[in-house]
Amino acid sequence: MVNLGEVFPNFTASTSEGTITFHDWIGDSWAILFSHPADYTPVCTTELARVVKLGPEFKKRGVKLIALSCDDVESHKGWGKDVIAFADCKMDKLPYPIIADEKRELAVKLGMLDPDERTKEGLPLTARAVFIIGPDKKLKLSILYPATTGRNFNELLRVVDSLQLTATKKVATPVDWQQGDSCMVLPTVSKDEAAKLFPKMEVKSLPSGKEYLRYTPQP
Repeated sequence: MVNLGEVFPNFTASTSEGTITFHDWIGDSWAILFSHPADYTPVCTTELARVVKLGPEFKKRGVKLIALSCDDVESHKGWGKDVIAFADCKMDKLPYPIIADEKRELAVKLGMLDPDERTKEGLPLTARAVFIIGPDKKLKLSILYPATTGRNFNELLRVVDSLQLTATKKVATPVDWQQGDSCMVLPTVSKDEAAKLFPKMEVKSLPSGKEYLRYTPQP
């Protein structure tokens, strides 16, 4: 299992687009690795189709996408045609690769197995993991869903917006934040520095009298 802030493990793997070495594939981009229990399964197909639809939004943010499933490359390629048809998009192949993890080596290494959901052979299914990795190859976010629950990829876009903003600005994003909403000034920023950096800052009055809820328009 990888902890936040740690360098994400590098690996070489076969994918639907050929063999890759993960860190080289990321390059200087952000990346999202999202895993799936199996090819030709209903929830997974809806997820991959949603990612096809949202591909341009992730591309605008400089984010590369890569999926993983515990089936072989040929299965991935065939499944990709179903995904494209379900997404109702005109393209010859998926706009992102799918890693083949037939031996479940990556699923085990990255802590992605679902103990409660198994294949007909009795093997544990890969859970629906999401890893967001920065250009520095460090893990910025991880979410682990059970095999039975589909993910919300609009939420992942929102998270990417927050991660990219807070990576360079001294702010945090509050509950339910969306792109363009007000942000919170970090507690580590002194009062004097905050006044200089965020001239439109507003401090919320609280019963404690402590001035820690400091809002500012999105930098």
